[in-house]
Amino acid sequence: MEPSTHTRKTSLPGVGTRYDLETGAGPHLSVVVRQDGRRILAFHDPEDDDSCKDAATLTPHEATALANLLTDDPVAHLQQQVEIDLVTEHIEVTKRSPYAGRTLGSTQARTRTGASIVAVLRRTAAVPSPTPDFRFAIGDTLVVVGTREGVDAVAELIIGG
Repeated sequence: MEPSTHTRKTSLPGVGTRYDLETGAGPHLSVVVRQDGRRILAFHDPEDDDSCKDAATLTPHEATALANLLTDDPVAHLQQQVEIDLVTEHIEVTKRSPYAGRTLGSTQARTRTGASIVAVLRRTAAVPSPTPDFRFAIGDTLVVVGTREGVDAVAELIIGG
């Protein structure tokens, strides 16, 4: 059983928010999330909780990198065991395409190629995870993910001859 941890949140008007963590091993640390996005990581003196022994200011990018280091990656072991080379490519639907004006389902792209059309980009919007009844228009850009061979096969299918 893991030792219990206690956290506390304190609003700091005009500055941001302070989050305190008292670890099971005793040390107390805090993170001040400033209104400008910076984070200050502070280590407190165990003898005097109001006294800060050391602090580090982190940019939002650095804070994200630290959070990633501290967070378990539940799929990391899968990435080490399986090596699949996936590519992503943008394929435009032109007036030559046999699928201009037709539905995604009519392409049977995934069944025929193993690659997936994961989004469609239009001048006015992006459509993530289009459904089989989604109708392609000239000028659409398809975001396709798959193996190199599968993506190339979708390109041939959509571009036509």
